[in-house]
Amino acid sequence: MKRCATIFLYPSIDLRRCRKFLVLKWVSHDLVSMDLRLTRSLEKKASELLEAIPKPFISLHLRFEPDMVAYSQCQYSGLSSASIKTIEAAQGDRKPWTGELACIWRKRGKCPLTPNEMAFILQALSIPTNTNIYLAAGDELMEIEGLTSVYTNVVTKSSLLSGEDFTSMHGNTKAALDYHVSINSDSYVATYFGNMDKMVAAMRVFKGLYKTLFLSRRAFADFKSQGLRGRELMQALWKAHRDDYVIGRESALPDCFREVKL
Repeated sequence: MKRCATIFLYPSIDLRRCRKFLVLKWVSHDLVSMDLRLTRSLEKKASELLEAIPKPFISLHLRFEPDMVAYSQCQYSGLSSASIKTIEAAQGDRKPWTGELACIWRKRGKCPLTPNEMAFILQALSIPTNTNIYLAAGDELMEIEGLTSVYTNVVTKSSLLSGEDFTSMHGNTKAALDYHVSINSDSYVATYFGNMDKMVAAMRVFKGLYKTLFLSRRAFADFKSQGLRGRELMQALWKAHRDDYVIGRESALPDCFREVKL
């Protein structure tokens, strides 16, 4: 029973056996009620946003904001001078790891993926570059060109709801919009296993939407530390995510995202 109690986080093989009992019970009590607590105006705005997104689409939760990077204490090479200054301003007294500690920290999967790394992994998983992607992310997302230069059909809240004043909109309101879109997207890809990702994954299980993929930062860092690059790195990443599915850490194989013609 305890094993089944956590399957809403890893909805895979075991999910097919006990989903209707524990997942339905947990999600319907917590997540459905939370979804219904959205104000009417916010529900209307979220519905308009969802309607405006080209279909089918992937909702991508990308975390590469200055505060996120500063909190991780990770170092990155190849960032723009503007991004470096923004990160340094957000760090305060929290300095990044250096030397062997930095390598160990990164190999543990503690470092957020850059948009450039994100694009590489999506390509490694054979997700077409013409895929429609909704970017569920904060306003201060850095280095976004690393993703949009490869995946050109990327849309955001601000690009679709041009009449909204996003500068004055509360962060929780923006997160609620991202949540609503993500639980209703054709596919959901998370780069971080945070609270929102757990909630979205659980609600998608409840709604019968199984195309949910958590990317492995640990595998990516480990393979790079081994010197893997290019095609060899792509093949290793594909296999790592397939293996995660087999042992129950994913609810969709990468090739599941290609079942619908994009």
